[in-house]
Amino acid sequence: MSRSPHPPQAEAPAAPGRGAPGLAAIGLATLAVLVTAADTYVVVLALPDILTGVGVGIGELQRATPIVGGFLLGYTATLPLLGRLADLRGRMPVLIGCLLLFALGSLLTATAVSLGPAVAGRGLQGIGAGGLVPATLALVADRWPPERRSVPLGVVGAVQEAGAVLGPLAGAAVLAFADWRAIFWLNLLLGLALAAGVVATGRVRRPDPLGLVLAAVAAGALGLLLAEPSALAEDVTLGLLYVPLAEGWGWSTPLLLLTVVAAAGLVVRGAVHPTGAVLPLRGLSRLAREVDVLGSTLAVLALGALVWAFAAADTSREVVAHGWVLLPLAAVAAVLFVLHERRTADPVLPLAALRPVGAWGAMLVNLLVGVALVAALVDIPLFARATTAPGDQLEAALVLLRLLVAVPVGAVAGGWLCRVVAPRVVAGGGMAMTAAAFVAMTTWDERSLDGAGSTVVLLAAGLGFGLAIAPVNAVLLAVTRPEVHGSASALAVVARTVGMLAGLSLLTAVALRRFTAEVAAIGTPMELCPTSPADCAAYDAATAEALLTQLHTVFAGAAIAAGLASVAALVLLRSPVLRGSARA
Repeated sequence: MSRSPHPPQAEAPAAPGRGAPGLAAIGLATLAVLVTAADTYVVVLALPDILTGVGVGIGELQRATPIVGGFLLGYTATLPLLGRLADLRGRMPVLIGCLLLFALGSLLTATAVSLGPAVAGRGLQGIGAGGLVPATLALVADRWPPERRSVPLGVVGAVQEAGAVLGPLAGAAVLAFADWRAIFWLNLLLGLALAAGVVATGRVRRPDPLGLVLAAVAAGALGLLLAEPSALAEDVTLGLLYVPLAEGWGWSTPLLLLTVVAAAGLVVRGAVHPTGAVLPLRGLSRLAREVDVLGSTLAVLALGALVWAFAAADTSREVVAHGWVLLPLAAVAAVLFVLHERRTADPVLPLAALRPVGAWGAMLVNLLVGVALVAALVDIPLFARATTAPGDQLEAALVLLRLLVAVPVGAVAGGWLCRVVAPRVVAGGGMAMTAAAFVAMTTWDERSLDGAGSTVVLLAAGLGFGLAIAPVNAVLLAVTRPEVHGSASALAVVARTVGMLAGLSLLTAVALRRFTAEVAAIGTPMELCPTSPADCAAYDAATAEALLTQLHTVFAGAAIAAGLASVAALVLLRSPVLRGSARA
């Protein structure tokens, strides 16, 4: 690949048609990233309660896949489209729309009494959460010139990673005083409050007052209909809002009719109002042409099939789920997407803008970082439960916390270092540190977590992950044009997410194969302890050693991925624009 013949200029660009964003709006956008990132992890803690609440028995935990996978599917598959919308229509409208989608998804999940609505709600939450990240990164690029944006990019990255730390803590705090639904009611309030804050502080055209009233009525009626609070539904008078007006016509309840009428009025208002409509439909046909509907559909299909193949896989017995269908579907859709994008005048993903080495190099580094990161998130707690914290989920999570707390620190430090050191050196050095930490983990035994040395190793791994965040984003946004920053940032997030999903399946498959081979070589308890096979200490010790071998295999794979990320960062993360502050 050759460098772009027209590298972007160093001065701070303005968002398309919007002007440079204010610090308050960027602060709220960053806070929104924190809220949605925390939600990703808080659900893992509450998942058993959620399943019980939607009618799934504790013995059917395999049915949790759609709840987790639905979020990942919404988060990843729609990112290219949302990134393109942020470039075409401005960052603020996309931020507001994503927050409202996140709020709506929270409402559906909070009121779900069956699996279907819960999955739909989590999918909408995923779409909203995913779109916030590229829009926020693009906002930072709009506000600061390339040589000064590494620190704010590091802050955004730190806040996003802090969600992994705060999410479980927030979930535990909520669950200590209320049930799992309170988590999503809180998400609903935060989503609406942040959307209102972005409208108030951002440079967003004031919406039509009548449209706002219709939107508020529709949302309020829908919320009351889904929540059905007992104080209202059981009231002699107000409870009539839930009683059908016509016998046998369940859809004729006053609240449902009010929701439909208000929503219809909102649609009509959006179609006829010239400017500032809450639901801007007048330019919908032109927008459809600009976002390349066919290209967007192919991108969603390719990413959706790929994500679901990995997300729905039972890693104990398969690398991908329904691989004979989903992988060919993803491949065909991807090929058709590339062929279509090369011919269309307005592609959803400006592939030509990603020709600079620094652009596709950033994608590759993020992909490899995702592979290494998922190994830490999954297998460090498993190692703790297999050694020093058998059966203790909380203690295992606290071991992982030693790594996670260092990631935000590394993200901010990496942003600052990029002002004085070449970004490729910062990212390469950080991932080399992480690779060395994983190599050290391959030597851990049953007592390693009891010593201070393991804490040093975990902190070093987390710090290394953090150091790579700001340099990757800084180079990516420096070598691409301002008008494609949303799309480029979206692809960076996609690369990391796909790396995490693929890495989890591949590393687990390899490690399980080695574990199976080790166990087969041990022999049976009858062979090792012919006089007491039911209580065979030799067999138990050999099995425990095989389990450690399995975990060591995952750590070794993560070390390789982190090492490759370090090399790729040193070789590929080059940006002529950033040479004003540090040699690239």
